[in-house]
Amino acid sequence: MAVILPEYCFAMIIDLKGLSPVEQQHYLQHSVAPRPICFASTIDLEGNVNLSPFSFFNLFSTNPPIVVFSPSRRVRNNTIKHTLENVMEVPEVVINIVDLPMIQQTSLASCEYPKGTNEFIKAGFTEQPATLIRPPMVLESKIKMECSVIEIKSLGKEGGAGNLVICEVLRLHINDELLNEAGKMDQRKIQHVARLGGDWYCVANEQSLFSVQKPNTELGIGVESLPPSIRNSAILTGNNLGQLANVHEYPGINPSFENSELKHIIQYYSINPNEMEKELHVLAKNLLAKGQVADAWQVLLAGA
Repeated sequence: MAVILPEYCFAMIIDLKGLSPVEQQHYLQHSVAPRPICFASTIDLEGNVNLSPFSFFNLFSTNPPIVVFSPSRRVRNNTIKHTLENVMEVPEVVINIVDLPMIQQTSLASCEYPKGTNEFIKAGFTEQPATLIRPPMVLESKIKMECSVIEIKSLGKEGGAGNLVICEVLRLHINDELLNEAGKMDQRKIQHVARLGGDWYCVANEQSLFSVQKPNTELGIGVESLPPSIRNSAILTGNNLGQLANVHEYPGINPSFENSELKHIIQYYSINPNEMEKELHVLAKNLLAKGQVADAWQVLLAGA
């Protein structure tokens, strides 16, 4: 049941227990996104190969190396998927990572073909023998994980209920083209594709990627430590405040700092402190957009 709040709240509150499984799926899959895609190749006891994508998937541990995906019970008729049947029979799976050049074929492999159909053939992918386990790898995938299934946990018996397939990654296969000169993976080269709600997908390419400075051993000073004039700025956004508050100690004025725009602001707005503060915050915001946190701090300190 959806409850519409007063107009000024701009929100809809949804009690999931009052929704049908299809409606629950709609709201949750649009909200929890983007989701990485597990393109799982499995095999049954008779040697029949299955290949199917799942977007309920992620990394949950690096030591031991554990990934989990969930072939949920079908909402439409409460049946289980061939992938789940296969890992119950043969507890092994290759998780092939999906990138942009293979997304249309991956989507084709999600069709509900009859038991015994080889989706490698249907979707036009190439079987590549794994080195430690029985299911084959997808040759076209640039990152492949040979996994042992260590546990399958059912989350319910109704349509839409998940089945957590907990996998230990035994061996990784990574194409050389994804590596940098140091032999490490270059995120910009991978072009991960992720699932959203409905028919929507997204790609993590160089145009959509950005970096965020991650606090490690040194703690950020916190937004509450920022001066009120900065913390309550009408110009600086919450993201800007997060950047400024991520320094591990309150900055001091750097006498050697130079910026032509700063000089202009001080020269022309010094007689009007309110206007000068506004212009300084605009300049600081522009610097923060470029990742120049130290320079932004020097601009803000000039107006203190």
